[in-house]
Amino acid sequence: MPKGRIYEEALEILADAGVPVPDDLTKETRKLILTAPEAQLAFFLAKPMDVATYVEYGVADLGIVGKDVLLEESRNVYELLDLQISPCRVSVAGLPDKKTVNGRIATKYPSIAEKYFRSIGEQVEVVKLNGSIELAPLIGLADRIVDIVSTGQTLRENGLIELETITTVTSRLIANRASYQLKYKRINQFYDQLKQHIERRGSRDEDRQSE
Repeated sequence: MPKGRIYEEALEILADAGVPVPDDLTKETRKLILTAPEAQLAFFLAKPMDVATYVEYGVADLGIVGKDVLLEESRNVYELLDLQISPCRVSVAGLPDKKTVNGRIATKYPSIAEKYFRSIGEQVEVVKLNGSIELAPLIGLADRIVDIVSTGQTLRENGLIELETITTVTSRLIANRASYQLKYKRINQFYDQLKQHIERRGSRDEDRQSE
């Protein structure tokens, strides 16, 4: 399970789908491993960028992770299901005048940024930062940034605008490749449980929109 923006929505979709979740998951806790013994499940709480790593190396059979992480990390895992939660986008943003001064792009997603600008034939220097990406254009470190955008509020508050959308992002259910073969029945049951819930929720949303 990822900490941060995906966590609450992921927890809600698991509970609504009937997956037993430990009581501690719904509370403020510093525990990193929580168990639901009756369902023979253990939940590991990790930074979003680390979830796919734990799954790839088999210490977790399944994980919930943003598509942005999968695109950036290129981990060797199975992507099983689009959970349709935490929608956002990976975008290029910068100051409104759009002037290119130093050709630098600041980002937490160097792989995504490099592939995108290569695909449009633009040569840039990608500078990796770990936080406060919006600061880079304001102090002249970079002309533009590549970052996750949800509401755009942080960009607006810092005088930046969204220039281009690279890709849209939602959260995905992923599986370790070996676990998927060895524990197929259990994993497929878990998959079906979530898939059916997502389909029912989608039908309810369509019904409400048509009223």
